[in-house]
Amino acid sequence: MDWLQILNNSASSIISPATLAYALAALGLAVHFGYAGLLNMGIAGFMALGAYGYAIGILTFDLPWWAAALLGMAAAAVFALILGIPTLRLRGDYLAIVTIAAAEVLRLLFLTTTFDSVTGSADGLSGYHGSFRASNPIPEGTYGFGPFMYNEIGWWVRILGIIALALAALTVWRLMNSPWGRVLKGIREDEDAVRALGKNVFSYKLTALVVGGVIASVGGIVYALPSAVNPGVYVTSLTFFVYTALLLGGAATVFGPLIGSLIFWVLQTVLGNVLPAAVDAGILPFMSNIQAQTLRFILVGIALMLIVIFRPQGILGNKKELTFVK
Repeated sequence: MDWLQILNNSASSIISPATLAYALAALGLAVHFGYAGLLNMGIAGFMALGAYGYAIGILTFDLPWWAAALLGMAAAAVFALILGIPTLRLRGDYLAIVTIAAAEVLRLLFLTTTFDSVTGSADGLSGYHGSFRASNPIPEGTYGFGPFMYNEIGWWVRILGIIALALAALTVWRLMNSPWGRVLKGIREDEDAVRALGKNVFSYKLTALVVGGVIASVGGIVYALPSAVNPGVYVTSLTFFVYTALLLGGAATVFGPLIGSLIFWVLQTVLGNVLPAAVDAGILPFMSNIQAQTLRFILVGIALMLIVIFRPQGILGNKKELTFVK
């Protein structure tokens, strides 16, 4: 096995667009689940709306890339309102069922041939990069050091992704240390007690759903910046991967989702390189390369179960702040 190449690939994934996208999605989910106690199992739907809104804004409405990004965020906010108004009075498992179903309905709408001219159906959307790449201020060439060598477009995507993540983290940190955030955490602990104090619990939860959904949609936009929009990406397993990253770092924290996403993607990259190489080297003679690639997702599922059982608070979290361990 070429360990140097594996290490280079793993280090490169630290600031990959996928890592940044997952960090943003996990941060949005932290607002929903970690701070508001909303068991949202449809975070993939918010990411899909961000990506599709961005691509459709450019391809269909001929918007500049930044306006298309705002369109994707607005679509996620509207979806949060439509989803939240009739469902946020549900609790626990019932809310989880509704949100996972809503995200799947949304994905099937993007897949249907009825809107093929707009959504691309099963083929997805591509060819929307012109406006974004034209705005790139970095001179043409390859820059960086060691494993962090990218061309001007690669750096432009990463710089904007890091800026978006920093702004989102600052926003969540400020909100959660404000009176609004303290009420939200009170709702997570005991919404009946907060309601007895005269607070409008429903409006707080709806606002949290919108805020977290918009942040997650930015993750979807960052994920789509360097590549195409493929409906096969925004499946239910994406939600579980984001939950894995969130729980790994700490659900009721600001920096936990960032750390969790980084560790998650580095491990994914390591396993994605090590397992097939082990098959080729004869270390895993009973498996094929395809099976080895599948094995890493099985290991992710096992890791998620172990996290919930043995360290549900995550690396940076506080176990007392998790509603599902009480």
